[in-house]
Amino acid sequence: MGTKVSKGLTKVSKVSSVSVLGMEARPVEVEVHIDGGLEQFHIVGLPSAAVRESRQRVRSAILSSCEDWPKTKVTVNLAPGDLRKEGSLLDLPLAVGILAAGGILTRERASGYLFMGELALDGRLRPVRGAIAAAMTARELGKGLVLPRDNSPEAQLVPGVHVVGVETLTEAMGFANGELDPDVGRPKSLPDLLDLEKVAYPDMSDVRGQAMARRALEVAAVGGHNLLMVGPPGSGKTMLAQRFPGILPPMGAEEALEVTRVWSVAGLLAPGAALLTSRPFRAPHHHASPASVIGGGHPLPGPGEISLAHRGVLFMDELPLFSRAVLEALRQPLEEGRVIIARTGATVRFPAEFALIAAANPCPCGKAGDEREVCSCPLGRLDQYRSRLSGPLLDRIDIQVEVARLTEDELLAVSPGESSAEIRARVIAGRKRIKERREAEPEWTEGLEALDQPTRALLRSAFRELPASARAFHRTLAVARSIADLEGVERVEEAHVAEALQLRRAVWR
Repeated sequence: MGTKVSKGLTKVSKVSSVSVLGMEARPVEVEVHIDGGLEQFHIVGLPSAAVRESRQRVRSAILSSCEDWPKTKVTVNLAPGDLRKEGSLLDLPLAVGILAAGGILTRERASGYLFMGELALDGRLRPVRGAIAAAMTARELGKGLVLPRDNSPEAQLVPGVHVVGVETLTEAMGFANGELDPDVGRPKSLPDLLDLEKVAYPDMSDVRGQAMARRALEVAAVGGHNLLMVGPPGSGKTMLAQRFPGILPPMGAEEALEVTRVWSVAGLLAPGAALLTSRPFRAPHHHASPASVIGGGHPLPGPGEISLAHRGVLFMDELPLFSRAVLEALRQPLEEGRVIIARTGATVRFPAEFALIAAANPCPCGKAGDEREVCSCPLGRLDQYRSRLSGPLLDRIDIQVEVARLTEDELLAVSPGESSAEIRARVIAGRKRIKERREAEPEWTEGLEALDQPTRALLRSAFRELPASARAFHRTLAVARSIADLEGVERVEEAHVAEALQLRRAVWR
């Protein structure tokens, strides 16, 4: 930040800031020009409505901080001019730039910092979204970051950047003038923060029966497979899904930072929160719009449920009741682990590496295939219900199992089932084997040549009787590989393929 005084009353200052676009924080230079015209306040440089409204917030905050408002023409340019500026985080750099151009801030200390934050009318600073992204941009530019104190814990997670948290515009002015050094401290390291919170998930021991579904969840956890459970209401599909995060390995430091960054951009972090340590579990309602599930919004897209579930679980109950637009839009993220949203003004990318756990009734009334009740659905309605899930979408769901109604003996069982901790230990061991194999042979693939003759014959017979796509064929092999990893076996054998075929068989096609 600098101040230049020229002829007459003309003064110019420059303050560095950012504008959050998707997962990135783009650098923005706030240029303030004060001259001797009539009192006016103009903002140019493609500002959004929220940025234009900042004129009143900035003016009131400066006056509330016992500083004079310039009784002249004030023009603010937000550069680059072709980048749309969104949100209220430019309030603080606007105020600092006006005070600098007015000669109230005279020191050059702030030139090495980015400023961001929303101003209240009394000069207090409110938290904003995207603090982690802003800290990463500040590090790339070799600058520090001044922002609301409630945002400082998350920004301090980014190593190599000096973060200054302030509570008011007065504190920000004091820091810029070198009169105040807020006690910013440093947070604990990422591993230490992960150890602070032992996440308590619902335990798998609460589930009675459902051996096939429990096994399917374990295989899905070790191999990162998507899972569809089909069964009547009350059979335990939701209960099983809610316990799936508890059998996944704990998040590592980099995973936790990725998840926290997404939630920071979405503005969902609690004030003062630092790191999200538990794997996300998102369960959108089946009436949710495509933009809320996949991502989108106007004028610039924001992350949807699939991105908020990054590194965690997306549970879609009543899967066939979601709109066709939502279901078909899932295909790209399930394949690529990311979602790309294009708009006229920008194209943004959000991460979307999640485990899809879906549940559905066998028919609209939920009684199809039940031994004790009769399905009342007309044939046409039943076909319509099942056809809502297209073949290409079902191809991307690696495991599809039936979840039957519990028997009286299973409901009355006294002894608990296997605990989540026991299952998680096997999952961690299986993932460790996968990691070691990939590190030893980065280009490793297990083709058909690695299978013995009986295993190949079983595959040939299965896909002759149940025609399927090449994607389904290779995903069946991937499920078999996960089963082998769970058992600690180096090669995929006939028994592994047989179980994979059983877990992957289409439940209603």
